[in-house]
Amino acid sequence: MTRLFVTLALLLAAGGCGDGKTAPSDPKPDLHLITSLPLLFGETFGLDSRQRAIIPFLEERYRLVAIDLPSQAPVNATLLMVQPRALPAEELVHLDKWVRAGGRLVLLADPRLEWPSERPLGDPLRPPPMFADTGLLLHWGLRLDAPDKAGPVEIHGVTYVSPGRFAGRGDCVIDSGAIVARCKLGTGRATIVADADWLDDVLVKRSGGSFESQQRALEALLLN
Repeated sequence: MTRLFVTLALLLAAGGCGDGKTAPSDPKPDLHLITSLPLLFGETFGLDSRQRAIIPFLEERYRLVAIDLPSQAPVNATLLMVQPRALPAEELVHLDKWVRAGGRLVLLADPRLEWPSERPLGDPLRPPPMFADTGLLLHWGLRLDAPDKAGPVEIHGVTYVSPGRFAGRGDCVIDSGAIVARCKLGTGRATIVADADWLDDVLVKRSGGSFESQQRALEALLLN
């Protein structure tokens, strides 16, 4: 369903495909995206819905490819997962092997999501209020804790909104604020951030942060 909506939107943005013209090749690298959040579309999936400001920023640098499951990402690709829904066991196994075989993963895993949603509680399309860790982070030697209290936290110029905290050991290095963990796994790497709300420009500005700083921080994570 997600891939269908993305395909339709891209065709409309390009002015359709019936003019007989061939689109030029895109030199930008692919960035595969898995998310439960309404980043590309509003919650109604309407073409007039508000697109989050982070998307145009990413589209200037990457060719965004929305996918539903990690198994759909090519080998050695870059995968951005933003508050994904709970994955079946076989997908978690695949994701672990995919990273260790050379994949690059940036995972935003929020244990206390404050992203606004008009969908009622229990709606299967409503983003999960907390990251559903079914063993992947523990397998990587990490524990994700919810914040003791709500509120913005600024670390190294980046404003997070009620972020969680990481603890653990092994192949992952946790930053001084305990919000970002960088894991070297096999020939690949995974960077995990204990917050997803920091991609919402409205929440960030309301918390006193600069969204330009958030954009630069996300770009640094993807290039790291």
